[in-house]
Amino acid sequence: MGETRVVLFGRSGCHLCVEARVVVAAVCAEAGQRWIEVDIDDPGPASAGRDLLDELGELVPVVEVDGVRQGFWRIDPGRLRRALAAAPGAPLR
Repeated sequence: MGETRVVLFGRSGCHLCVEARVVVAAVCAEAGQRWIEVDIDDPGPASAGRDLLDELGELVPVVEVDGVRQGFWRIDPGRLRRALAAAPGAPLR
């Protein structure tokens, strides 16, 4: 496992975030990738200077791979797999 490529943005009490967490955990385990989860209501240092509440508040859960948004609301495991199979920074086809 290398650097963390996958970030799941969510919030406490969000039922879609619970579902997304299951998808992200399973796909990342299959791919041997680490992932982190960031609570947009309490982002701390993981926000990297972004105003996550303003940027993502209506979209959570949101998943990013290599800093590129790959999905929101309902996370598509196939799309996440394809994004992880691509080289970091490569466009998803």
